[in-house]
Amino acid sequence: MPYQEKSRETPIIEETDVIVCGGGPAGVAASIASARTGAKTRLIETHGQLGGVWTTGMLSWILDSKNKPGLMGEIIQRIEGMGGRSQAYPKNSGGVGYDVEVMKLALEEMCFEEGVEIRLHTRVVAAARSEENRIAFAITESKSGREAWQAKCFIDCTGDGDLAAQVGCGFDIGRPAEGAGSEGRQRAGETQPFSLMCLIAGIDAEATSEYHDRTDRPWHVPKEALMAEFRRAGLESSYGKPTIFKIHKNLFAWMINHEYGFSGVDAQQITDATIRARSELHRLISGLRSLGEPWSDIRIVATGAQIGVREGRRIHGRYTVTLVDMLEGRRHEDAICEVTFGIDVHSTNKSHGTGIEGKPVKKKTQPYDIPLRALIASGVDGLLMAGRCISGDFLAHSSYRVTGNAVAMGQAAGVTAALAALSNRLPHQVGFQEVLPLISSLSV
Repeated sequence: MPYQEKSRETPIIEETDVIVCGGGPAGVAASIASARTGAKTRLIETHGQLGGVWTTGMLSWILDSKNKPGLMGEIIQRIEGMGGRSQAYPKNSGGVGYDVEVMKLALEEMCFEEGVEIRLHTRVVAAARSEENRIAFAITESKSGREAWQAKCFIDCTGDGDLAAQVGCGFDIGRPAEGAGSEGRQRAGETQPFSLMCLIAGIDAEATSEYHDRTDRPWHVPKEALMAEFRRAGLESSYGKPTIFKIHKNLFAWMINHEYGFSGVDAQQITDATIRARSELHRLISGLRSLGEPWSDIRIVATGAQIGVREGRRIHGRYTVTLVDMLEGRRHEDAICEVTFGIDVHSTNKSHGTGIEGKPVKKKTQPYDIPLRALIASGVDGLLMAGRCISGDFLAHSSYRVTGNAVAMGQAAGVTAALAALSNRLPHQVGFQEVLPLISSLSV
């Protein structure tokens, strides 16, 4: 029998133009873009810093960022100017390594420069809609208690679609069951595994180069060499393709962990996975240290404060990005970014492998567009999404979820939300011909 709380009034502490929930790559970009477009903008973030998986999750690596004009390029330039970009990889290598602490400071500075109002240590726990089916409030809890935030337009950048789910939008999670036979029905709802990142010091870059240097070598070679070292120590990494990113000559980011079968929208499951993952990281690093040189001084500097969750809810929008979009390389009149990253499904079940799953289709995928419509919620008015919670199917999501695309989505959502708020319209009423010039001119 449920406990019935007494009803109470929740204070409305702020009325503004645009509220962005979630301060990860998408949320930061959305906030900056909204503020630059002229809207008064509030950014609400659960953790104690901006950046999401970039910082709280210590990802340390940005994918699919090369062809993203505007804010993605600005962020890279900013961290490079602050000495925070890894110099270990060519600028055409397909990814950007960075220093987590520099990224934290850079994102805060960029938001402050544009007048974005930031609230950290605050989680969205509920939402309300009006009689006109418009999202009216985001409800949060924090050290300040339970508070209501009112805006003309909202953007869900929580990664897991928390705000959209709280206000009653439809969503999908994990693998579909349709048309997949008995095996598909067994795997329906499975999601990609979590990964807890860690920062490592105490190893010599040259002495360990065969485990991280990709110069003129296939991507898989250093991964296999590192796995062989774990096995030499009598251990097996839960991620079958363990990866090291060199950040500075004495600082490295390691992705060596997979946590299978956990839900990204269940707090206890996230807790259990985090504890398991941290234990594995320390066990693996201790195993390497027991081997002696070149590992005798290896130490974990820090593990992520947030385990990396690859997928949660995919919120239903006014367009759904699908595998067909990828195979056909579809273009749209309201395209807000081009995705060049292919299908990238980390095995959803350990029994099917511990690395990246084989491609489910023989035909090669093509670069494709994400349309603005996929960022506009279909279940309630006045709400946009940006980042991995936009409207898409399981396989398309595995491609567009990487953070270079999240920034581009946030940039477009921020412009659209600001235009809607400033003109008292809803996001779907804003013409793309108004949005595109502002997206194109965002860089300063």
